Amino acid sequence: MQQDLSCLTVRITPVGESLIASPKLTLIQSLEQQGVQWPTSCRSGTCRTCTAQLLSGHVRYEMAWPGLSAEEKADGLILPCVAFPVTDLVLNDPFLD
Repeated sequence: MQQDLSCLTVRITPVGESLIASPKLTLIQSLEQQGVQWPTSCRSGTCRTCTAQLLSGHVRYEMAWPGLSAEEKADGLILPCVAFPVTDLVLNDPFLD
């Protein structure tokens, strides 16, 4: 069964907050449209203020180098300001680290 790509679910743990994200918008844009606060600054993938721990799911980037090392990517870190959701996602709440 194929997933409906017009809307994807993003769950923020451990609080369990869920929202709908568009694969056509960055995660930060989808979060902000629904009133979710997330740390952000440059919105270009360089400052790393928005770095998030992706617990499950997949994102894509439209830039070749999104400001993360290969090791950080392997550890599940993403940059929501330049990341586009590909599947449903589960993210760790950045304020509870």
